[in-house]
Amino acid sequence: MKVRPIEANVSIASHHSCLLGEGPVWNATLSQIIWVDIVQGEIHELSVKTGSMKTIPVSQMIGSLAICKNGNYIAALKKGLAFVDRGNGEVKMIEDPLNLKEEIRFNDGKCDPAGRFWAGTMSMTDTKEIGEVYMLDKDLHPKLKISKTTISNGMAWSREKDRFYFIDTPTMTVTAYDYNNSNGDISNPKIVIRVPKEDGSPDGMTIDNEGMLWIAHWDGWQVTRWNPFTGEKLHQIPMPVARPTCCTFGGDDLTDLYISSSKEGLSDDELKQQPDAGKLFVARNCGYTGMPTVEFVQ
Repeated sequence: MKVRPIEANVSIASHHSCLLGEGPVWNATLSQIIWVDIVQGEIHELSVKTGSMKTIPVSQMIGSLAICKNGNYIAALKKGLAFVDRGNGEVKMIEDPLNLKEEIRFNDGKCDPAGRFWAGTMSMTDTKEIGEVYMLDKDLHPKLKISKTTISNGMAWSREKDRFYFIDTPTMTVTAYDYNNSNGDISNPKIVIRVPKEDGSPDGMTIDNEGMLWIAHWDGWQVTRWNPFTGEKLHQIPMPVARPTCCTFGGDDLTDLYISSSKEGLSDDELKQQPDAGKLFVARNCGYTGMPTVEFVQ
């Protein structure tokens, strides 16, 4: 099957340039797209109605976040999981610490269909298989779900709430687990997508309402759409930057695809070739519809 480029007009959603932009989340209540700069330790909120932007510093690395039902955030920070007050920026660490090693930080994370927050860790020194994935329920006691990962990245759950998809980037694969929505149990891991090396490394991921997976490719200059039941790459969106990091659907009808990116590690020559690296992009009316954002259960 020939992969068809999606005729999507990719434009800049925010001219703010992150060092390592990641983890966009759509806030339907406020018509905001929210994303983080992992290295700078910042949360960015952009109103798509007014164009106004607010930055919330958290004073440590932040891998990912999700929206809580009270409007604040649950976040995966360098020192552990925490609540962040979006009004005053106050960070309240969750009392059950994971005692993360200094060389470990949190990376990608999001809520499952029941509102539990999942987040994975990774080494900051390129050590292999010392990352883990945790699940946080309303009891606020993190539970280990996956061990021996290297770079925990994309996560998505099927519309039927029976499959969990996960990317450990260096494996160049997407793994599907049987998923129990009542308790968050996962089992029977199976590789369902193998990403060719020439496509770039699979990073962040989202799912559309047809059950197809969308993957941002680090050093791949593209976002792609895949069928996790056949392993086929269906479509691709060429990007003006080499390192798109994650994507999510937003907008009133969930038909706009927001894409974060990174300029971390790029040389001066590479930055000249891609001056918009690190910015947030949007492919408006991309032809597909996403799934509603799930809020944290507490």
